[in-house]
Amino acid sequence: MSQDEIFQKVTTTLVDALGVDEDEVTKDATLQGDLGAESIDFLDIVFRLEKNFDIKIPRGDLFPDEKLFSDPNFVQDGRMTPAGLAELRNRMPFADLDEFAKNPSVKELSSLYTVETIVRYIETKLKG
Repeated sequence: MSQDEIFQKVTTTLVDALGVDEDEVTKDATLQGDLGAESIDFLDIVFRLEKNFDIKIPRGDLFPDEKLFSDPNFVQDGRMTPAGLAELRNRMPFADLDEFAKNPSVKELSSLYTVETIVRYIETKLKG
C-alpha cells in the first residue's frame, strides 16, 4: 500500500471518527488543535484504524499512555527531560520529534499527534 493510499484511508477514518470535513485533514493537521479530537476520540481512532487497515494496535503504541508523562524521570517542571525525550523517541520512532525537542513542554505534546504521524505509524505496521 502506497503512502498516498494510506493517507486516503487515514483521512476517511478521521472524517468518520471526528466528523470533520475531508479538506480539513491535511498531513500536518494536528488531531487535537486542528481537528478537534478529545482524549476519548483517540480510542475510537485506534479502533477504526485497526478495522480499516486490518491491524492490531497495542495500547499505548500509537499514542503513548499517560504514565510516561507523569514519571518524574521523564517529566520535570512540565518539561520532558532528556531521558523522557529518549523514551518518547523509543516509543514513537515514526514521529518527527525534532521540533518538539527544541521546546519539550508537556503542553506541546499534542503537536506531535498529526495526520502524518498516523500515516507513518500505519506504514510501519503494514511493513510488519
